[in-house]
Amino acid sequence: MNEELKMSKEENVIKYYVLCNKLKNIIRTGWQDWNVNRNRIESVAEHIFGVQMLAIAMKSEYQYDVDIMKVIYMLAIHELGETIIGDLTQFQVSKEEKEKLEHEAVHNLLSSLLEGEQIEQLFLEFDAHQTPEAMFAYQCDKLECDIQSKLYDQEGCVDLAHQEGNATANNEFVKKLLETGQSWSDMWLEFGQRKYPYDQNFMSVSTYVKNNEIGQSYTKK
Repeated sequence: MNEELKMSKEENVIKYYVLCNKLKNIIRTGWQDWNVNRNRIESVAEHIFGVQMLAIAMKSEYQYDVDIMKVIYMLAIHELGETIIGDLTQFQVSKEEKEKLEHEAVHNLLSSLLEGEQIEQLFLEFDAHQTPEAMFAYQCDKLECDIQSKLYDQEGCVDLAHQEGNATANNEFVKKLLETGQSWSDMWLEFGQRKYPYDQNFMSVSTYVKNNEIGQSYTKK
């Protein structure tokens, strides 16, 4: 009996790991939609790493009264559903439909783990954006994507003149922002500022990114 239990635990560990490992190879759909022209485009797993690092920096510099370890754990699992349903954007499916699909996927994924229920509750807490940690993590999640768009834009990875068949480019709000003559990344940064409930600190960082060249000067030796 003990050997069976041991084998079951071993199998659960590997099954969970292998499923999550898929996120290393799931490319972020938003970058594909915009035909980002680059040898390597960000995977979902790389986004998870990026948003965790952003959370650490935001907590450090603005001294948020949040449990940062809980935030990091939340962000580690916040894309679990994409191991099953893929990376669906807000322009492909309604928020309600995505939430339904994602919650079902996460429940099924975690059902075999002994602590699966606790992990699922943490995932649902993130998704609800009600607690201080969940709201902080949510803002990090959204801002990280816009910062990444700036880095891609600075590399010249997106050609706005060649976006045939891009449904996102035809979104009315996106079109209005682009029609003002903004760059691709400036459009996304402003989109985030208008759409997401950023507090003063997140708004300040987003504005800084919009108004400055970032990246190269920080990595020079």
